[in-house]
Amino acid sequence: MRRGLLALLVCAAPARAEVREEPAPPRIEPAPVAIGALAPAPCRPGSRLYVRVELYLGVPRGAHADAAWRAFLATVVTPRFPDGLTVLEGAGQWRGPRGIERERSRVIVILHVPDATSDRRVEDIRDAYKARFKQRSVLRVDSTACVSF
Repeated sequence: MRRGLLALLVCAAPARAEVREEPAPPRIEPAPVAIGALAPAPCRPGSRLYVRVELYLGVPRGAHADAAWRAFLATVVTPRFPDGLTVLEGAGQWRGPRGIERERSRVIVILHVPDATSDRRVEDIRDAYKARFKQRSVLRVDSTACVSF
């Protein structure tokens, strides 16, 4: 529409009139980002970059499920992350072969320094949970967080 109006003005203007075309606004291009290489924002002074891991666990049914969970937490999870973690209770659902399936769930939130040892410990927890509670999977979500104590 703008160029059409400009052409109309050029045709209708006296011969000696000068028509100035406005420069186009600068185009803002998104910065190229490699998948898997997102750089976290810098942390505020006094905080440090940590890895935040969330493990989503289905809670098995049964009379002894809570006791088995407490034993798992005490013998498998806590020894691997004795500095601390958080356990959240939830209600999970997913699409299974029979449609939407629902079950109680727990989310373990672990904050740790980015290192291979901590990563291996998280994987050990996932493997142990699947084996002990006969689960097909344990969802793992990794992100970064700026942490201060």
